[in-house]
Amino acid sequence: MSGVARDARASGAGATASTDRVNAPLLADAAIRAARYLEGLDVRPVKPAAEAVASLASLDVPLARGGTDPHDVLAELDAIGSPATVGMAGPRFYGFVIGGSLPVSLAANWLAGAWDQNAAYFSSTPSAAAFEAVALKWTLDLLGLPKTASGGFVTGATVANMTALAAARHAVLERAGWNVEADGLFGAPRITVIVGNEVHPSVSKALGVLGLGRSRVVKVPVDAQGRMRVNQVPPIAGPTIVCAQAGNVNTGAFDDVAALCARVHGTGAWVHVDGAFGIWANASPALRGRTNGLEAADSWATDFHKWLNVPYDSGIAIVRDGHALQAAMAVTAEYLPTEREQRNPCDFTPELSRRARGVDVWAALRALGRDGVAAMVDRCCRHARRFAEGLSAAGHEILNDVVLNQVLVSFGDAAATQRVIAQVQADGTSWAGVTVWQGHTAMRISVSGWSTSDDDVERSLAAMIRVAATA
Repeated sequence: MSGVARDARASGAGATASTDRVNAPLLADAAIRAARYLEGLDVRPVKPAAEAVASLASLDVPLARGGTDPHDVLAELDAIGSPATVGMAGPRFYGFVIGGSLPVSLAANWLAGAWDQNAAYFSSTPSAAAFEAVALKWTLDLLGLPKTASGGFVTGATVANMTALAAARHAVLERAGWNVEADGLFGAPRITVIVGNEVHPSVSKALGVLGLGRSRVVKVPVDAQGRMRVNQVPPIAGPTIVCAQAGNVNTGAFDDVAALCARVHGTGAWVHVDGAFGIWANASPALRGRTNGLEAADSWATDFHKWLNVPYDSGIAIVRDGHALQAAMAVTAEYLPTEREQRNPCDFTPELSRRARGVDVWAALRALGRDGVAAMVDRCCRHARRFAEGLSAAGHEILNDVVLNQVLVSFGDAAATQRVIAQVQADGTSWAGVTVWQGHTAMRISVSGWSTSDDDVERSLAAMIRVAATA
């Protein structure tokens, strides 16, 4: 039977055979194409060729009246889409903090996609809820956070920050006698939000979505590495949320969360930590001392797709006070299950319908174990130090103290640095981005990939130094 006939039968009312409905050859074809793509990342340029990007214009055609054979659709997707991608899943992508996907987490993601579970309620999707509950328990243990904390599996750090800050909003207003979920913010007691001067834009976005305002925050000065100056936090009065950082997006530096909590907790203020990638330092015995007591906070946000290397999208909001998180997030309706004997994932996230994100996380943690996660984090930090050493030895200025996986390097003035970055990207050996930090234009090298090897670092270094010498 041809692929066209097979798929036509599977989509028709008379389809009965399991193989017709599943179309196993199509799924096998997808797996083969995906594996071939991943295997090619080590040899292809990280940046796609201009002609590959230009070919994306061929996608813009009118929607056909008739359908297309799914095998042909997949082949077209691969032929046009794969060459036009940036090699983010490969070992030499250092732009942003993106590490690719561990093979086991990618495979688990595919299997969970086949399950197609709506991970909302235990009663309707018990396996998804169970894997998520275990993944949460393991995450809290690995990161040294309170074992009784609650967590919501969300898309990434932006929504994790928003979710945790919604819990914070609930808690500080509840203490002031106001039910924000029922009565909104109109007429509510004023909430003061305090952030460091280098707060990440995802936190600012979350504050805007929550009605707390992006521009009405109180900004605290930072030091030469972007750390909040705790002694300059203003006196606390009334409902207050303080946002700290575990891992400055440019330098990797940590706010002193322990000192911050000691300063404000007695006033009833809530301390939230944006730990998109830096919180994973707590998984490493060698790095844990640098995290400055982040476990003393009230809530935390992180991305699993950054340093745990699971597929997009995957993040988590963790809140010490589970009541506050549930009060901010839980949903009820007559047609929805209401039993509370088991943990219902939708009680802890903004979404009701969503994929079973916890499965990918469970698989990564199960495969790596505690020592494997620590080794991966330590290896990335060692690679970052090697980048800094190599570029410094070549005469280029390293702007930050390399305490984690972030390196900022200047190749001269802003124009020269931007020119080198553009040519490094065009060279294709590796990919790193541009940033402007404390008045300096720099290349930012973020190392968070499980597959990045010593050889990848040396190849990248050689290319960067060669390009900078002629740019």
